[in-house]
Amino acid sequence: MPQHVTISDYDPQWPQQYQREKEALAARLGDNCMALYHIGSTSVPGLAAKPIIDIMGVVKRLEEVDAIRARFGERGYEYLGEWGIAGRRYLRKGGDQRTHQVHIFQGDDWHNIGRHLAFRDYMRAHEGERRAYAQLKRALAERFSYDIEGYCAGKEEFVKAVEQRALAQYDGAWHRLYLAARGVQGARRLSPWVEAGAVAAALLTRRGNIYTGVCVDTACSLGMCAERNAIANMITHGESRIERLAVVMPNGQEGMPCGACRELMAQMGEGAGSIEILSDYEAQKAVRLEALLPRWWGEARQAAEKNQGECRRP
Repeated sequence: MPQHVTISDYDPQWPQQYQREKEALAARLGDNCMALYHIGSTSVPGLAAKPIIDIMGVVKRLEEVDAIRARFGERGYEYLGEWGIAGRRYLRKGGDQRTHQVHIFQGDDWHNIGRHLAFRDYMRAHEGERRAYAQLKRALAERFSYDIEGYCAGKEEFVKAVEQRALAQYDGAWHRLYLAARGVQGARRLSPWVEAGAVAAALLTRRGNIYTGVCVDTACSLGMCAERNAIANMITHGESRIERLAVVMPNGQEGMPCGACRELMAQMGEGAGSIEILSDYEAQKAVRLEALLPRWWGEARQAAEKNQGECRRP
């Protein structure tokens, strides 16, 4: 039976449906899972949509997803491989009257990851485009009630135009940093005395480069935090100016740098107080280093050296 294309008013239950499915998918993907995101029209509050929950998964290795395809079948999913998009793993539930769709990409595929997040965030922020998209979808659903290919083709031009505008103004730095940290994260025991990787960090430099590091926990307090390892990696590659920092804890939540890491960043040079540190990944919020180190002791010395330099000018 052909899929019946129907458009529903926005349902406040859609985010909850996503959350329940997210937990089930995360359990199946295990340590390979870097992140799961609610995408598509049901992820945009106020937007009319086909009542299908679209989920984007980001993993470390796609071949590990292929190896566990049977686990998704236990949840009612069809595993359809790339299904027209290179580098994707596409799963759907519900057959022709589907209820969920999952699009899985590898963590280094920022092209596909970024465009989905950019489109979603743009639609969330622009009411005019939401209204226009809803009107278009309702008209197409009426015209192509049992022709999903015709429906999708009818909205393709609109979607591509919005995607281009979204990408032109999209700042996905926090997502890139979070995924970079998740990509190197993974607890491992190196010896009876050394464990590493449970916490990971990623920083963005003024040159636009990303450097990562993981925690190293040892006996006798010889270890090092993930943040300081990322900073050491940056310095090794000839850079010293940090713009943003993301720390990811073992449970996948954002974390705050410890006092020693804050102090090291503060000592990295003038303007270090403006370094942004991820404080809420879900809401994409950050706090400046200067707010975590109020009245830092080195500010007086920096001011004195700056004044001395001005006095030496002829």
